[in-house]
Amino acid sequence: MTESTRSIAEQQQADMPDWEKRFRAPRVSLPDWAEDAPHRSLFVSNATGTYELYAWDRATGEQRQVTHRANGTTDGVLSPDGEWIWWFDDKDGDEFGIWRRRPFGAALIAGGVDDPAVPGLEPSYPAGLTIGRDGRTSVVGRSTDDDGSTIHVARVGEAPVEIYRHRESAGVGDLSHDGSLIAVEHTEHGDAMHSALRVLRPDGSTVAELDDTEGGTVELGLEVLGFAPVDGDTRLLIGHQRRGRWEPLVWEVTTGKETDLGLDLPGDVAAEWYPDGSALLIAHSFEARSDLWRYDLASGGLTEVPTPPGTVSGATARPDGTVEYLWSSAAEPSAVRSTTGEIVLDPPGQKSPGSVPVEDVWVEGPGGRIHALIQKPAGTTGPLPTVFEIHGGPTWHDSDSFAAGPAAWVDHGYAVVRVNYRGSTGYGRAWTDALKHRVGLIELEDIAAVREWAVTSGLADPDRLILTGGSWGGYLTLLGVGTQPDAWALGIAAVPVADYVTAYHDEMEALKAMDRTLLGGTPEEVPERFEASSPLTYVDAVKVPVYISAGVNDPRCPIRQIDNYVTRLAAREAVHEVYRYDAGHGSLVVDERIKQVRLELDFAERHLGK
Repeated sequence: MTESTRSIAEQQQADMPDWEKRFRAPRVSLPDWAEDAPHRSLFVSNATGTYELYAWDRATGEQRQVTHRANGTTDGVLSPDGEWIWWFDDKDGDEFGIWRRRPFGAALIAGGVDDPAVPGLEPSYPAGLTIGRDGRTSVVGRSTDDDGSTIHVARVGEAPVEIYRHRESAGVGDLSHDGSLIAVEHTEHGDAMHSALRVLRPDGSTVAELDDTEGGTVELGLEVLGFAPVDGDTRLLIGHQRRGRWEPLVWEVTTGKETDLGLDLPGDVAAEWYPDGSALLIAHSFEARSDLWRYDLASGGLTEVPTPPGTVSGATARPDGTVEYLWSSAAEPSAVRSTTGEIVLDPPGQKSPGSVPVEDVWVEGPGGRIHALIQKPAGTTGPLPTVFEIHGGPTWHDSDSFAAGPAAWVDHGYAVVRVNYRGSTGYGRAWTDALKHRVGLIELEDIAAVREWAVTSGLADPDRLILTGGSWGGYLTLLGVGTQPDAWALGIAAVPVADYVTAYHDEMEALKAMDRTLLGGTPEEVPERFEASSPLTYVDAVKVPVYISAGVNDPRCPIRQIDNYVTRLAAREAVHEVYRYDAGHGSLVVDERIKQVRLELDFAERHLGK
């Protein structure tokens, strides 16, 4: 780069608004590492302007880009021996494809395509993957409309062997350290929100079952957290909900013995093994924050692993006993940190500007106390134009973590309110499970209660309230402007469900199973519930301008059902704008994401003023 070119680039950087810098700043995921070659790691970064996979040799410090695709790549797995990188190859974000693999040290060839990792397996939606320590064996989960869920054992040079098949959702949990046991999560009982567990041998025969079912109705979920990392050790770490929240226990698969840890921590608790199998790294989430602990299995001792206040998005214990974790807060951008005090992986280039801290608000709602997170421009007092940014999922939650989207609204003078409505995780099983059958309507009751607080408290200007969100948040946005037409000034929906019946028929199979669970059946079996929960039902009641963005290859919120909703808006000349882009359920391209945010900000400014 010449001096004049550098000067131009520096000036462009200086002129760039902070909200755009946050999206452009290079960021990295928590690095995965190879169990038997811990100096080899795999991570995701947007350093080139598109999220792609990178290999990192810690011994030499060398980092290499592994994938290069127009719409980005984020699904990758490193084999335990560190020799192979597996990555999922779909078409333009449609999530339907095959696993490919490449040697860890192979150079990236522009336009080159890696070989299929499992020849003989047709394209599908992914349903879990685990790779054996020999580097030659893998267990691959698949999901398709025709086959339902299938699981295959594949060995290099041999045809893959199917060991599991069922119409309902299922997926690969883990492969034991010596390769003799395979843990599977399944929903053969028909409840896609609560899995049961089965442990199989590689020939498909059953070793053990664990199913928290009462009277044929599944009320509690189980999840696979991982086999003990020791040869011959058949302990399986699992998560359960027997006390109304997620907690870990150790299940001795061959004897059936269960060791409940009984941790005295509020909120949800997850865990993973320390590399020698003697302790567990505990990830604790409570009221939109999280922290880490070490649990010694021999003594039962629980020791806090120091982390700053905020949110730990992922953590892993290294062979030397140190812990690496991805941390952020609403005010501070994410960083991969270590208990040594070091920043583990610091990408070069511009750094992201920070934002304002988040404030907690608790509001009484029809189903109990609702937790909301508030951000507003520093030094401002209300009433302010206010954005209700609604999270997706629905089984997810907003937290005290860094997010460039809400920060962009704050930069433009808006207060931002995020609501952990019923259906959100982190507040107990009853809160998460509460949205069944009256889907969408229950969440909007909670959002309405927080809206009332925001107005009466003096925070929000009732004439300048924006309802917005992506995925399930986009769905709630369209449902909200239809069922609460006088409550909002604008609706801005990204990749939403708009016509629930058509969405059900067009979406990927795993989401059909989830919808059957949430609504109690198919559109043909419970038509009144689908009608009550569909934004299309209320489209003629919409009074406010509506903006919709959609990925044309989206398998989760397919484009046809969005077109149906837009056609109805257009038929009565309702004010609306639609932006379609060539990707799936969101974009992994930084320029595209910035374009979408700019369009949303511009839409708000044109209709509400600066």
